[in-house]
Amino acid sequence: QVQLVESGGGLVRPGSSLRLSCAASAVRTFSDYAVGWFRRAPGSEIEFVAAINWNGGNTYYGGSVKGRFTISRDNAKKMVSLQMNSLKPEDTAVYYCAADWTGNREVVPDAAYEYDYWGQGTQVTVSS
Repeated sequence: QVQLVESGGGLVRPGSSLRLSCAASAVRTFSDYAVGWFRRAPGSEIEFVAAINWNGGNTYYGGSVKGRFTISRDNAKKMVSLQMNSLKPEDTAVYYCAADWTGNREVVPDAAYEYDYWGQGTQVTVSS
C-alpha cells in the first residue's frame, strides 16, 4: 500500500510562494503512479489542483492555479513537488497529494475518485 506524506505548508502573505512536497513510501515502483494534488477549503468540496503522469512528461492544472503553480516529480527520490507562486487568499486550504496506478500510460487523472492513495494533508493559509 502506497503511503504519502505531505509537507511544506504554512502561513504566508498574499503574493508569496510556497513549495509543497509529497513523499511516497511502501512502493516499489513509484514511476507506475500518476500523482495529483487536491485541496479542500473550509466548507467547500475537494478541488483538483494539478497532476503529473508517471515520468513527468505530462501535466495538467486546475483553472484557478494554472500559470501560478508548477508540479514536478523525482522518481528516484519518490517525491512530487508543487511550487506555488503568487499565492492568493483563496488558495487557503488543506492540500492533499494522491497517487493513482497508471503504469506507463500518458494519463493525468483530474478526478478525486480516480486516486486510490491519499496523504493526510498539509495546511496552507494565505493571509495578510
